[in-house]
Amino acid sequence: MSGVTISPAKILDVDGWNATTLNLYSHSGTHMDAPLHFGVNAQTIDKLPTERLISEAWVVNLTEIKPKEEILISHLGVIADEFKVGQSIILHTGWSKKLGTTAYRDQLPRISVELANWLGEKKVNILGVEPPSVADVNNIDEVTEIHHILMKNDIIIVEGLCNLEQITAKKVTLIALPLKVEGGDGAPSRVIALQQ
Repeated sequence: MSGVTISPAKILDVDGWNATTLNLYSHSGTHMDAPLHFGVNAQTIDKLPTERLISEAWVVNLTEIKPKEEILISHLGVIADEFKVGQSIILHTGWSKKLGTTAYRDQLPRISVELANWLGEKKVNILGVEPPSVADVNNIDEVTEIHHILMKNDIIIVEGLCNLEQITAKKVTLIALPLKVEGGDGAPSRVIALQQ
């Protein structure tokens, strides 16, 4: 995971066990944002209701998306009509395969204002994306606007997903568990999808 450094805290031969000290960026790797991240409200990652961290989620295949392309409502296809309030959406763009390249951060496909507002109107529970952000991280106005729209609509944002090509179902049970960092603006998360 990028953004994490480790150093020895205990050594087996000296202390009787191995242990390390972790120093990590709160938005490294697969992670979840809290509204505090963009100052939308004071909700922190440790205060997210646990019942919201497990939900039914649609998996949208967007692997043909172009670099820097805005993701629109039309990209959802029939899911836009079949979506029910409280469900979640995972956008499978294949972008995680670009990890370690400049394109991963600088050319990511991003959520359009149109889609962000639609997600809010539909009361999406969790929005999961493969890029490190839902918006262009090199454009502070865009990244702020999209996060604000989503967070003001109480949508949980999970960024940096990977291995989505292993999902074959249209709908899965999504489990997204952030580290319970007291007062955290976000945290690395263990995210899994259960398919039947």
